[in-house]
Amino acid sequence: MTGTGARWLVGALITACLLLAGPSVSTSAYPVRPLPAGAPEEVVPNRVMTWNLCNPCRGSGRNGGRAAEIAAYAPQVIGLQEACAGDVERIRDYLRYRYGLVYHVAYGSVLPSWSRCGGLPWRPGGYGQAILSAAPMTDPVTVEYPRGGSEDRGYMAVTTLVDGLRVRVFNTHLAERRQETFRAEQTAVLAEAVARYDRTIVLGDFNARPDAPELAGMWRLADDADPGCGPFATGTCEPTTDWRAKFDYIFLRGFDPLEQCVHLTPWSDHDLVRADLRRT
Repeated sequence: MTGTGARWLVGALITACLLLAGPSVSTSAYPVRPLPAGAPEEVVPNRVMTWNLCNPCRGSGRNGGRAAEIAAYAPQVIGLQEACAGDVERIRDYLRYRYGLVYHVAYGSVLPSWSRCGGLPWRPGGYGQAILSAAPMTDPVTVEYPRGGSEDRGYMAVTTLVDGLRVRVFNTHLAERRQETFRAEQTAVLAEAVARYDRTIVLGDFNARPDAPELAGMWRLADDADPGCGPFATGTCEPTTDWRAKFDYIFLRGFDPLEQCVHLTPWSDHDLVRADLRRT
């Protein structure tokens, strides 16, 4: 038998064995959580989401529960904060193997943190932000803010598709609530990067109410997906946290919001925020 013929035979035998053995990933490892009636069966191409997962929040089956929350709305792009890399991988696996939703993943501002994410003492888990996108992502960057506050903070950015358009997507987590000075410096760094693009979506936990002075730079560049919300809003900005304050934003340039919804969830002290967008 020639070398080519032997390689063909080996390949055919491997294929046959794989077909007999079935998929390499057992879906029994990903128990189904029922989705609400009317949940989309496919990714919604003009929908985006931001969600601070809360770490170190604990709870049995939390990654399956988080995946079910995401699958109920099936956004095109998801920005996660306070995320352990291992948890994000498990959430992505749930979305794929139980709900048929396939996402690419990019990580940013990920720091080794044994106390938050576990792992071996010499190999702690990664902790920080992540972006999930149904479309491939390109040109990833990760920037650490010069001063993080009580812990290192930064932003990440990728280029991907939303509603069929190429868009620069940012995901950030600013300094804690009582660290206004740090947030003002961080927002200045972020706003300078966002201003370079005509079409951007900025997702994240800004740890500040809409009228906080440190957010002024973002409001000059973009609008929030909550159309009634802003630094001088006459209406009420819908809260996004357990302490009923709005800290989580979907800032838009080059898109208009069709609808924004805030969804209470038992899996975090932040609500899940999602928005459907229309290109301008």
